[in-house]
This record gives sequence, C-alpha cells and structure tokens, in this order.
Amino acid sequence: MAPRTAGAPVRRLTVLYDAECPLCTFLRDWLARQPQLVPLEPVPAGSAQARRRFPELDHGATLDEITVVGDAGQVYRGAAAWIVTLWALREHRPLAHRLSTPSGARLARGAVLAAARWRGAQWGGRVYRRADGWSYDPRAGWTYTAPGCDSGACATG
Repeated sequence: MAPRTAGAPVRRLTVLYDAECPLCTFLRDWLARQPQLVPLEPVPAGSAQARRRFPELDHGATLDEITVVGDAGQVYRGAAAWIVTLWALREHRPLAHRLSTPSGARLARGAVLAAARWRGAQWGGRVYRRADGWSYDPRAGWTYTAPGCDSGACATG
C-alpha cells in the first residue's frame, strides 16, 4: 500500500545529516545561511531525537545517505533528498527544477556518489565508531550499540 503522502503539500523538511562528518556539517551550516522558501530543520542522523521522531526509518541507512523527511511523512533519500532540499531554498529552486529532469537527476546522483566516496575515503576502509553508539564497518554497514551497552548485557525492554 502506498503511503498517504502522495500529493500532500510540503510545509517543512527535516534534513538528517551525519553530525560527525565535516562535509555534512559544512553543508548543514551552508543550508542554515540560505533564504528558505520551505523551512529546513537539521537533525543529526541516528541520534536519539531522529530515532524518536522517525521510528519507522532505517537509521543506519540515514547515516549512509542523506535523508530528508517532509512534514506529511514524505521520505527522500540520496539524489532526491538533495533535490528537495535545493527546492526548499529561494535561490536554488530553479536548479532543483533542472535537477528533477532525467538528465539532471543523473547529475545529482553523481554529486551524491562523489560525496559518499569522499566520506568513505576519510575512513580509509577502517571501522568508524561514533560517540553516539553508531559504528560503520565497510563489510557489514552501520550498526548501533546503545552507549554503555558495549558488553551486550543491556536490558532490551
């Protein structure tokens, strides 16, 4: 069954970003300085706030790829997330419209892949551990261990 968000107007967007990634925080700060037609709210991906607000999301995946959530539950990932974020900005809405075409979408996807390659190169193929309990292993992807549960002996309920 399709979500009931098709055709729902977008009045606010939440941008989930990796708070420990220098590129991601630079872009978060850049977005905050831009005149917005649709308000953007940055929230650290994988954070307790993100998990509480969006329990249905795969929060490991939100650390892999930019994810934007609309106020009516719309979820945009990767290139679509970048396009909708640009669409929310007054000075970049025309660019968002160009990127929403088939040829523009290829360009947007290329930019997203380049950013992902840059982030991956920062870790050098090693396991990357974040202070909030998330860790990334190039072989296994993102996993979450609640802080203080490293031994695996934490209560689950």
